[in-house]
Amino acid sequence: MGVWVDVKRNRETWAAYRENLEMRLQSLEDRLQRGGYHPPPVRRVYIPKGDGQRRPLGIPALEDKIVQQAARWLLEPIYEVSEFLGFSYGYRPRRGPHRALDALAEAIARRVSVILEADITRFFETLDHGWLVRFVEHRIGDSRMVKLIRKWLKAGVMEDGVWQQTEQGTPQGGIVSPLLANIYPHHVLDQWVHQWRRRYAQGTVYLVRYCDDFVMGFEKADDAQQMRRALEARLRDFGLELHPDKTRVLRFGRCASRECQREGRSRPETFDFLGFTHICTKDRRGRFAFRRRTSRKKRAAKLSHLREQLRKHRHAPPTEQQQWLSQVLRGHYAYYGVPGNYRAMASFYNTLERYWHRVLQRRSQTARWTAAQRERFMQRHSLPRPRIVHPWPDQRFRLTVDSKGGARCGKSARRDLRGG
Repeated sequence: MGVWVDVKRNRETWAAYRENLEMRLQSLEDRLQRGGYHPPPVRRVYIPKGDGQRRPLGIPALEDKIVQQAARWLLEPIYEVSEFLGFSYGYRPRRGPHRALDALAEAIARRVSVILEADITRFFETLDHGWLVRFVEHRIGDSRMVKLIRKWLKAGVMEDGVWQQTEQGTPQGGIVSPLLANIYPHHVLDQWVHQWRRRYAQGTVYLVRYCDDFVMGFEKADDAQQMRRALEARLRDFGLELHPDKTRVLRFGRCASRECQREGRSRPETFDFLGFTHICTKDRRGRFAFRRRTSRKKRAAKLSHLREQLRKHRHAPPTEQQQWLSQVLRGHYAYYGVPGNYRAMASFYNTLERYWHRVLQRRSQTARWTAAQRERFMQRHSLPRPRIVHPWPDQRFRLTVDSKGGARCGKSARRDLRGG
């Protein structure tokens, strides 16, 4: 049952908070020291997802953002130095999706013959508060910090001015939420997988996890089937569930083509991870080759969104539209510009350019461009062409940069695959 709450506290601006800043910060410090700080509920908003559903986000109040940032500064070094394992890449400093993709590519290039693609259903919404507090207490001895985290979990959410209690989950959008969302799978998944493959696996096992999305590579097919059964039971014990449509075992790797022929299939299956479709193919010499393409689902969703935005702003000056679309394309290339993905990026570029031209022509019912007019327009308002901005996975994975800025290679990168 929801209750009405004051929304002004959640919408306070930095300009307003800056007034009497020293007094406000002193008061905040005093409340934190004596345990009198009570986080306000987060404001819930929704953003569209690629599958047509909406993803809930929680926006903390301004003062709560200050406290969460301070807590993250204290907790993050503790977990980064002595807790988190190497195959965890999501929401961690000096890591990111491309390092996770490089690690997965290196694993596939080695002994992987079977892939377990997995996704946890509604991960952020179903985290068990009791287990999460236990996991924090296992490493953090400061009772004030543990109580503060418990308050954040119980603060609830505010939607349309109505407060709703939260019995489980941690809201996406908070500053400390990504760290808490990493602590939970660290104990539930990472450490358990690390022990399982040492005790039960007959062959090599790799894990690459980016928050709630993870992929496991196996040398032996029996290990993959056993892991899936064990994984379902393990997650169930901690209130989590594998997504039935996004979790599957498939043949993948150097021997995938031969195994598929034995099973009567023409080609190996593909799988999606972090916006890319991963494909088994062959090079010009007929040898195994691994390629990554922009996921068709992600590309279609992005183009659909851009098409709608173009329609809404079709009467804006062409120069403004060009600047906006150029930013969109540069951001697209910065993420998807991996070797072997040029054709997919070119398709994205050509489709977006066609949408733009069509919208511009429809500003007038009688305007239709000739080829010469189109050419002159593109000379004045050209968009950035596709380009590859990332190196091959083995080059970047084997040469990474440590926290002091020095180059390190070989053993450190391989430890990420082993989890050390």
